[in-house]
Amino acid sequence: MEAQAANRLRMTVHYDGGHFFGWQFQPIQRTVQGELERALSRLADQPRSVLAAGRTDRGVHATGQVATVDMPVRWSASDLQRSLNAILPRDIWIEDVHTVHPDFHPRFDAVARTYTYRIGTAPGARSPFHRGWCWALGRALPRELLDTAAAHLPGEHSFASFRKAGQPERGDRCTVARAAWTPWELGVEFTITADRYLHHMVRYLVGTMVGIARGHRPATDLPALLLGQPRLETSPPAPPEGLFLTLVEYPDSAANRVD
Repeated sequence: MEAQAANRLRMTVHYDGGHFFGWQFQPIQRTVQGELERALSRLADQPRSVLAAGRTDRGVHATGQVATVDMPVRWSASDLQRSLNAILPRDIWIEDVHTVHPDFHPRFDAVARTYTYRIGTAPGARSPFHRGWCWALGRALPRELLDTAAAHLPGEHSFASFRKAGQPERGDRCTVARAAWTPWELGVEFTITADRYLHHMVRYLVGTMVGIARGHRPATDLPALLLGQPRLETSPPAPPEGLFLTLVEYPDSAANRVD
């Protein structure tokens, strides 16, 4: 039997990670990939697989995740967006859909990803309408200490100290294009853009910078950790609910679109 003709469609996906066990499909747990594949398979009348730019962990959110699916040619980009948003659960939303070249890969073609981490320093961050989307710390943090710590991050470094153990095969060097703290309406937020990330890297970075800002450790610890100083450990990772995948960048991304 001939394979049915299909178009590769690229989606920008938003999700609230609070009720998901991460992005990656798991047979007995609720995941973002699982919900998307269930909806897409229903629309295509056949099993559909979804590829993503990266796997977010349990509790982590996204406003700029990029995913692709191969759908029967009868599905236009606009029809798929409208139909998906009609049947997906409320904690997933498709911002846009575009037809792309068949060899486009959301993970391997990406050249940079941006994450944002929000910390609620105002008492209002502990409201149930905010605390699921930030680290509701509820106390002020000296910006000068946060800024000084973040200034060490741009450039190529070994982030071996800032990763969850057990992944030596991935290597440990990443190139950071930007890392900065800025005001947020309920506190501050940290934005980082890099070519790649290690597991839990952003959360370990934020936890360590907050430890410095709260006076729990000296400011010299962050550059020492980047240099791999023996017997020096990071602070505990910041909680997942403050972390958002906000942007995935591609080389000349307009060229990947064919619609």
